[in-house]
Amino acid sequence: MAAKAPSGGGRIDSDPGRVRHLIVGIGASAGGLDAFRSFFSEMPTDSGMAFVLVQHLDPDYKSALAEIIGECTAMPVVKATDGTIAAPNTVAVIPQNAILKIEGGVLRVALPETPTARRLSIDTFLVSLAEDQGENAVGIILSGFGNDGTLGIEAIKEGGGLTLSEATFDHRAKFGMPQSATAGGFVDYVLQPREMPARLLEYRDFKAKNSIQGLAETAEPGRVNHLLNICAVLNSRLGRDFAQYKSSTLMRRVRRRMQVLHIEDPAEYIAQLRSLPNEPDLLFREILIGVTRFFRDPAMFDALAATVLPDLIAKGGADEPIRVWVAGCATGEEAYSLAILFREALSQAESPRKVTIFATDIDDRAITFARAGLYTDTIEADTTAVRLEQHFCKEGQRYRVAKHIRDMCVFSAHDLIKDPPFSRLDMVSCRNLLIYFESPLQQRVMSTFHYGLKANGLLWLGPSETIAASGRLFKAFDKSSRIFRRLDVAAGIPRPRSSSRMIAASAAPRSADADSIDAQATRMMAQYAPAYIVFDGQHEIQRFSGPVEKFMQPVSGSASLNLFRMLHA
Repeated sequence: MAAKAPSGGGRIDSDPGRVRHLIVGIGASAGGLDAFRSFFSEMPTDSGMAFVLVQHLDPDYKSALAEIIGECTAMPVVKATDGTIAAPNTVAVIPQNAILKIEGGVLRVALPETPTARRLSIDTFLVSLAEDQGENAVGIILSGFGNDGTLGIEAIKEGGGLTLSEATFDHRAKFGMPQSATAGGFVDYVLQPREMPARLLEYRDFKAKNSIQGLAETAEPGRVNHLLNICAVLNSRLGRDFAQYKSSTLMRRVRRRMQVLHIEDPAEYIAQLRSLPNEPDLLFREILIGVTRFFRDPAMFDALAATVLPDLIAKGGADEPIRVWVAGCATGEEAYSLAILFREALSQAESPRKVTIFATDIDDRAITFARAGLYTDTIEADTTAVRLEQHFCKEGQRYRVAKHIRDMCVFSAHDLIKDPPFSRLDMVSCRNLLIYFESPLQQRVMSTFHYGLKANGLLWLGPSETIAASGRLFKAFDKSSRIFRRLDVAAGIPRPRSSSRMIAASAAPRSADADSIDAQATRMMAQYAPAYIVFDGQHEIQRFSGPVEKFMQPVSGSASLNLFRMLHA
């Protein structure tokens, strides 16, 4: 029987995708029974939260988990069936040999299609919970061996929910589920199971107050000032400029940190950001969270392999290298996926051409992870058995990207906003990153890609991204797969606007003495100083000095003072 919502509230909201109460997904393996008992022994029966338990079960074993949990709590505990409502003050338990998801606050039960799907049942539920409930989702990982739950915890944090994992002291459990989730940087609190209910109640009460008003959409202009101050602190402490990221994204990430810390006033959070040594880095990691995986959006990868790579490989000489830039590579899955596609295409074409994939990201920890090329066995769900055998090496419960694929990829930390771009590129892949940028920054980045690509080079964007205002720089090659071809026009990156004070200063008349001093300084610099170039934040040259022709020269075509267009190759 499906559980019914108790009387007195907790109804499903009119929006089928979001309910009013917290829904807590708890994952554990068969060894997590004691952790479940400890948790529910401390959880009040009237918390107003719904609990969904996902445990690794033998498909032929009749689980007694519902009955055991029923002895620890007065809340109704049921085995989930298709259509069970995740109602307040109820506990639903996954049945054996089943995959559990949630849609509109209603549980959906299905048979696992493969053994791999059964092993990833916690990830499956938590990812669906994140998509369904957003900020009302809570993910908890209890005892268990392996890595199931890590992707789900990442998805919940990405969606603005709360994440917890069990504090384990068994050094033999190095690769256990709680350790895997925590190592990824996606867990807000690491606690003993008996400590978790109190933390959840505090979080529930803070959310219920809805007291973070300074960052509400209606709080202009105060909200803007708060976000600008936060960006200024991150820039000064970490050297990272988020001022042109979408304010809605920044606001959501900041609100989440404030909820985790139980801070109501944005000004108080800014003070904490300035004083706490680790908070800028924690917020930095929060802003950068992105969900990725191997061959994400498989149909788009299939289109790339079928319509782009064979032609790209055939057009160059045997000794001509293929250069690809993956901007915003995160933990490396997309770069390695592209390397595998190129390897397969080169083999099919019997081509000896070399492919180098420059994979960059602003997050140095993600780059370190990517270089190692070691991933959990959850990649089995995204990668064919043939590719796993040919391009990966099994190491326990993990897969290491094979050396012949790793050697194709060069990973480096790189700030797309301010660091010099790569050049002479055949292809740029920047998927699911531009959606976080305001329009002016999007246009700057598109101009950067245009500069870096060769004539007729290709740009590959994410499924929710388009060339929009940069239509004069690129044209659609395969619109449905978001593949665009470079047009041979000047990028024309706009120079930054001058402030009124700067304009007034530049318009002021110069004295004869000032001109004389400048002339003398110029002669001295020309005689003794090395060549130098002054350029602005858009890489537009403002001043030359000395024999710069050794390093650069104008290029044919439309006139441009862009630094990277004039540098010698």
